[in-house]
Amino acid sequence: MIKSAITVSLVEEARGGPFVYWDGLADAFRNAAELGFDAVEIFAPGPEAVSIDEVKQLCAEHNLKVAAVGTGAGMVKHGLSLTDKSEGVRAQAQAFVQSMIELGGHFSAPAIIGSMQGRWNAEVSRETALEWLGETLCRLGEHAHQYNVPLIYEPLNRYETNLLTTVQQGTDYLKSIGSPNVRLLADLFHMNIEEANLADALRAGGEYVGHVHFVDSNRQAAGMGHMDYAPIAEALRDIGYDGYACAEAFPIPDSATAAKNTIGTFKKYFPR
Repeated sequence: MIKSAITVSLVEEARGGPFVYWDGLADAFRNAAELGFDAVEIFAPGPEAVSIDEVKQLCAEHNLKVAAVGTGAGMVKHGLSLTDKSEGVRAQAQAFVQSMIELGGHFSAPAIIGSMQGRWNAEVSRETALEWLGETLCRLGEHAHQYNVPLIYEPLNRYETNLLTTVQQGTDYLKSIGSPNVRLLADLFHMNIEEANLADALRAGGEYVGHVHFVDSNRQAAGMGHMDYAPIAEALRDIGYDGYACAEAFPIPDSATAAKNTIGTFKKYFPR
């Protein structure tokens, strides 16, 4: 059964970005529960910013799970990248992601690597960047295994990375590095830019699809753009996907409206 989730950001440096809730964990969990979501995805500046006891209490109080934890603050707030030319920076980036894996592990939630993957440039070739990234994904995937969760890697659109931008590229890459515990995040916004056919891309990803960002073509909440969700929902069912469809969307016109539109669209295409 595909489950619903919604994002909350605790990172002030990212304010204005594509996260639905911005007013703290208690607010996000309360509102998500009232609307009938199954889980919350947490975007935090670092593990020290999240009280494990508070999150466990909020999960129990509202009967919610933690869908995943984001690591993007490593780039946005701390300027870290897993493909930086500096070995020291790469080591700091890996340590940051590892700490977020450990945070998520308390809630059986995987960590997501998106913007932390970085880019190749004149100083670091694409081949070298992908080699460094692959080695790190394998190490971090193994670290995540002890918590019985995968590590989630996200292909981004061409404006946010120049490494891997499609589900097929991501799938081929994961096969090439040979890590059994790394899966792909299929973000419908990025896919809308890069994929010729979203449903076909999901089917090509198959068992490698480990998380979905459920968002519309304009990165607003599902139902507020021109995305055709029927073939997407059919493709996810065809590949046996039973993870989360999580709203990583702009809070337009506000968080409450974006959340209501998301859960309404989710229930339409993934009825129970």
